[in-house]
Order: sequence, then structure tokens, then C-alpha cells
Amino acid sequence: MSLAREIAPHLPLLRRYARALTGAQESGDAFVAAALEAIVARPEEFPRELEPRAGLYKVFHRIWESANVELNGGSEELSLGARKAQERLKALAPLSRQALLLTTLENFTPQETSDILGRSPDEVGALLDDALDALERQTKARILIIEDEAVIAMDLSDLMTSAGHHVCGVESTASGAVRTAERERPDLVLADIQLADGSSGIDAVKDILSSFSVPVIFITAFPDRLLTGERPEPTFLITKPYSPDMVRAAVSQALFFESTGNLN
Repeated sequence: MSLAREIAPHLPLLRRYARALTGAQESGDAFVAAALEAIVARPEEFPRELEPRAGLYKVFHRIWESANVELNGGSEELSLGARKAQERLKALAPLSRQALLLTTLENFTPQETSDILGRSPDEVGALLDDALDALERQTKARILIIEDEAVIAMDLSDLMTSAGHHVCGVESTASGAVRTAERERPDLVLADIQLADGSSGIDAVKDILSSFSVPVIFITAFPDRLLTGERPEPTFLITKPYSPDMVRAAVSQALFFESTGNLN
């Protein structure tokens, strides 16, 4: 099988990971595009000793570490500003966050994470400990959950409460979610895509965001349907079935960007 066919199925999730690191679709996609350009230019340098998905992420991280991506197009006048933006992006996602997202959001093993980051397993273990400590120190938030499956809604509520957050509402329909959001003004929204009455979590979020700004994490069993590159996409996306650590990591990253200022 050709290298292109081997890595193609993994591109949607790499794009998800990239935007989780950068906090924005445009900048995340720029890094992914740069990684693909590097693979096309030097396919012989692709890390074949790894599985295709891990190798793809390793190439991505080579680009990420160099921050050699033109985020504002090819204009020479904007190159300095682009470099400054890239440095800020790197500062927003230190190694500890990268290790946490790779093992939780992307489900890589500690050994695969070690290979991707070019760090020893012991270093990765220490990075994960640092990331978990940071989670404990994180500012607590008021969270709205939009989910029509009662068991999942209860599980998400328990996860957020155990992490020290306050669940200010749980809604199963778009209309109910919009009403609760307007009343409670949550700090973060966890939203399923398909809701109980046939309404859409995406539509609910659009209505909420038309009233005030709030970070949103979408939850879906079919992330590839949203990560097509053909339209604006969610910055933060959790895949069902999820793990508790996956949810905590996504919430941490979303709140982190909210506190530091989104890069959109």
C-alpha cells in the first residue's frame, strides 16, 4: 500500500489534535498542511519504524517543534508576525499538554507517545504527572451539558463534578439548551451532536454563541463527519466511546484557551 493511502485515514484525527493544540481551526490546519508537505517532499524520511498513524503524528511534531509554518499566507511582510504567532502557539501547548492530549484525546500508548515526542518513557511519565498536577490547579468552571442519552449525561456530570467543576444544567434538546445557556451563562459547554427530539447540538451551540462567547466541546461517535475540511469545524471534539481522562484533557485545554485568549 502507498504511503498516501496508509496515512489518509488518520488525517481527520490529526486535524482534531492540531486544533486542540492551537485552539483554532485555521492555525491547526496550517500545521497539518505543513506536515503533509514535508512528507510529500521527503517520503523517504517518514518514520517507517512506527505504525502509520504514529509516524504521521511524529512528522507533525517535527513541524510543530520548528514552528516553521506561515499562518498568514505567503506574504513577506507578514512573516515576522506569523513567526510571533507560532511562538505563542508553542508556548500555549508545552510538552506536558502534548503528552496528555496524545495519551488521552488520541489514545496513543505511553510508548507511542514517547516515540512521537522523541522523549524517553520516563520523561513521558513525568510529563503526564505534570499535566495531571496542572489539571488539579485549574480554575473551576460552570458547565452546561447538552446530551440526550441519560446514562452518558449522568456520567459526564459525575466526571465534571469530581473534577471540581459545577454543572449548571443538563439538557437533552436544542431549545432547552439555549434557554438554560441564556439563563446560566456557563463557562463551558459539552454538546452531543444528535439530540432527543431530532434537533441538533450544532444548531443549539450556534444559537448560544450568537448571544455570548463560550468554549464548546462537541461529543460524537462519528468525528470524521465533522472533520472534513469543507466548512468551519469544532475546535474541540471528543470521540465516543470516550474515557474519563479524554474528557478531562479536552475540558482542560478548552478552559486553558479561554483563560489565555483564543487565537482565532
